[in-house]
Amino acid sequence: LLVYRFMEAVVSTQSTGESAGMAELVIERNDGCDGRITVKYKTKDITAIAGKDYEARDEEVEFTHGEVTKTIQIPLNDDDVFNEDKIFEVTLYDPTAGSSLGKTKCTIVTILNDDDYQTLITRVANLTSVNLDKLVIGKESWKQQFEEALSVNGGNIDEAETIDFILHFVTFGWKVLFACVPPAHMASGWLCFCVSLGCIGVVTALIGDLATVLGLLIGLKDSVTAITLVALGTSLPDTFASKVAAINEDTADAAIGNVTGSNSVNVFLGLGIPWLVATIYKALTYGEDDKRSRFVVSDKSLPFAIALYSITAILTLLLLTWRRYSVSAGKAELGGNKTIARFSSLFCISMWLVYVICASLYAYDIIKFD
Repeated sequence: LLVYRFMEAVVSTQSTGESAGMAELVIERNDGCDGRITVKYKTKDITAIAGKDYEARDEEVEFTHGEVTKTIQIPLNDDDVFNEDKIFEVTLYDPTAGSSLGKTKCTIVTILNDDDYQTLITRVANLTSVNLDKLVIGKESWKQQFEEALSVNGGNIDEAETIDFILHFVTFGWKVLFACVPPAHMASGWLCFCVSLGCIGVVTALIGDLATVLGLLIGLKDSVTAITLVALGTSLPDTFASKVAAINEDTADAAIGNVTGSNSVNVFLGLGIPWLVATIYKALTYGEDDKRSRFVVSDKSLPFAIALYSITAILTLLLLTWRRYSVSAGKAELGGNKTIARFSSLFCISMWLVYVICASLYAYDIIKFD
């Protein structure tokens, strides 16, 4: 079995000054070197723009008999104008002759700005140039969002499997919907933030209504539907996103922050806004002395559910705090010793099961607290 990958020396980020004129990447051939085989590579814009900051490449690399490494060169454009550091992606694909791609099939190239300007006039012009570049990048990346949403496996059909085609068909509408979210480069990210919140609100409302209908059909109480069907529908995507963040980031901040922030948005938007609207509507519609002017939440299980959730949340925070300072746990919230990591996972899952089971039993009066 022959495996292609970028060498570890350049796997995470390859930094190159733009005045160097060329970015060099090394492709390594492992687990055999017999015969002639080929692999292709292509570039993809992230913040750097092909044709402006570097020259796009989509080419084939040939390994002759006995060759184990190959160096590829990507031309960089030195414009002698101040710019922020920019990045683009280089990906390996389509290996031949029975070979396959290794774990490191993609790398990021950082184009470092090494122009030195001292005058105030030049600095003002530089800031203007940076802002114009952001508009161009936003336009290009927005176009790429739609291209990837409309294509199977992000356009890489050669490596697409059957499951990729099935998932593309099932999620096509969602992919197009979220491709409408503007890139983060526009309006300093605020436009992306606001539109994303709106899309999340629409999806949350849709999932909530569908879960409520399903709960009525199978005879579940609203409080049980909320902590099972609705919670799973709104939290599972965040769980997968946090898993990706935990794998790709050096720290657990992004993963834990994503879960915590997402749950906060679900609660504040899913409960806070409807309750606020209902309260304002009743106050404006009915007189102050009318009992109908008050919006009352009469679900008896709500206080118990909140108390139970607070207990499980505190226990989970204590676990994370212990992991932060424990040498045996690697002094980290995630990862570390495999045994402790598995114990932490089981502990968190058990907290969720305890919460769901106890809250459900309380809602059906199987357990009672006077």
